[in-house]
Amino acid sequence: MPEVRDVMWTEKYRPRTLGDIVNQADIVERLKRFVKERSMPHCLFAGTPGTGKTTAATCLAHDLYGPDVRKNYLELNASDERGIDVVRTTVKDFARTVSMAEVPFKILVLDEADSMTPEAQQALRRTMEMYTNTCRFILACNYFTKIIEPIQSRCAFFRFVPLRADDVKGRIKLICEEERVEITPKGMDALVYIGGGDLRRTINTLQAASASSTTVDEAVVYRISGRVSPRELKEVLGEALAGNFNGARERTIRLMVDYGLSGLDVVKQVHREVLGMQVSEKAKLQLLDVIGEAEYRLLEGGSDEIQLNALIAKIALLAGRA
Repeated sequence: MPEVRDVMWTEKYRPRTLGDIVNQADIVERLKRFVKERSMPHCLFAGTPGTGKTTAATCLAHDLYGPDVRKNYLELNASDERGIDVVRTTVKDFARTVSMAEVPFKILVLDEADSMTPEAQQALRRTMEMYTNTCRFILACNYFTKIIEPIQSRCAFFRFVPLRADDVKGRIKLICEEERVEITPKGMDALVYIGGGDLRRTINTLQAASASSTTVDEAVVYRISGRVSPRELKEVLGEALAGNFNGARERTIRLMVDYGLSGLDVVKQVHREVLGMQVSEKAKLQLLDVIGEAEYRLLEGGSDEIQLNALIAKIALLAGRA
């Protein structure tokens, strides 16, 4: 059995300085300029999960304050503390006190700021205005459109993009060397597929896979993550597109049982595979239309088996008309 590892690798291998951050070269360069000039505006970090928003804020603070970072840096998760009272107490109390470091301001990070109520955001806007001299705010969010316009206009905008496959593979390789994990090339590709540009998810999947097997290969990764191998899903789609409804249906049910998937999991993966299929534009549009309808019905509480049967039947009918 592989040795037990009790440290989360996402924390163990989290970058400590801006120079360690994977990808996001343009953003890192702008943040390094803030460190050099010892000055920065309020910032709005937006992007999908696992792309380095919170890490970038932490690294910026470490590079600015060095050993004094704990006294001058505060991170709050706005999804937990999202009400107006938190802005009036915790946030205001931190923002109004003077920095004790050489840098004349402190940094307050509000993670998942798009979860804040509109009232709390209005109160935050006023706090940002009043205490600009003593505190700079960094708001991290997945959907910047949920941040009210007055706050957006007061912040420098940074868009974090999903990480490139080569960058993710480089990080996986480094961790595997450090942790002495044996990984196959197909296992590496499977991790990149599962992660979808989210490095945190990729590393968590790698750690879980390494704890259950001495060698991390394709089968282990898909089993741990509860996802179907793209190859198997393409075979199911091939059966449906060939008009073989019964064969595609049986394969789908078997995959759901073997991998413990819900109907929604299957539909989302089918959507991803259809986007990469080599079919005509018209056929792809028709397939995406029926997939979207299936997802909607499942979200509304429809039966997994019935909706998946209907999806496979519609795909087979579309193939028959082509």
